[in-house]
Amino acid sequence: MKEFYTLNDGSKIPKIGFGTYNEEFKDNKDVILQAIECGYRFFDTASLYETERSLGNALKESGIARSDVIIETKLWIDEMGAEGVKKAFERSINRLQTDYVDIYMIHWPRQTGADDEDWKGLDIETWRAMEDLVEQGKVKRLGLSNFLPHHLKNIVDNCRIRPVVDQLELHPGYSQESAVAYCKSQDVLPMAWSPLGRGRENATIGNAILVRLSKKYGKTIQQINLKFLLQKGILPIPKASTPEHMKANMDVFDFDLTEDDLSMLSHMQQTAWLEEHPDFAIPDRKSNPANL
Repeated sequence: MKEFYTLNDGSKIPKIGFGTYNEEFKDNKDVILQAIECGYRFFDTASLYETERSLGNALKESGIARSDVIIETKLWIDEMGAEGVKKAFERSINRLQTDYVDIYMIHWPRQTGADDEDWKGLDIETWRAMEDLVEQGKVKRLGLSNFLPHHLKNIVDNCRIRPVVDQLELHPGYSQESAVAYCKSQDVLPMAWSPLGRGRENATIGNAILVRLSKKYGKTIQQINLKFLLQKGILPIPKASTPEHMKANMDVFDFDLTEDDLSMLSHMQQTAWLEEHPDFAIPDRKSNPANL
């Protein structure tokens, strides 16, 4: 990967990462080894995903120098709090077979049912324990996942070490413009999970706009999705199970979408795909603890 973003601490990160949230990657290092062979050097995982061990095994077998790879992992909501962070981090680095993590993240900003004061205090307590890990040399930098502006503000107003990234669900049809704008106003790089859409199938695949743009640019719909995010200054972390798709997901730096096309994708309705797939159900976002 020759294209990089510069984080607010001056370090560089590849503009495209590799996501490991996939049942296929559990206890299976082979797919991750293929991603390494295809050129990926930034890997996203989490304790919840149960793929840290597979990633650690793949990196060890690959023979790549630890300093040439960026590992990002996350602690889950039941691992939050000062003591929870210490134990969660030790479990993660043991599974990853490393003595440090490049980016350590809070996976969700709040637990379901917690009142305002509870989640704010717990987030700050968790963040301060993570800051201690940075100061101990065990973590290089810190990040957040699924933090909306009011969640992010609670951290930036009370931190010693600023977050470098905030990972959000972002893709055409669900671009969360205000959350992305707030991240950028705080010099926090927005990162996209499910950049190709979310659901049993990618929720944007059947959209007529994407089909038309795919033909216009001579690129796959997946590549149009990824380019949309990149041109908006967002770092996507797509998943892929075959070398063909892994390589295609990185082959997006030889074209640019026009401003008109970016605008269309920014305002695209996520529900458009549902018209021809009435049996497909997107989970109720109101039940998502990040959005409470």
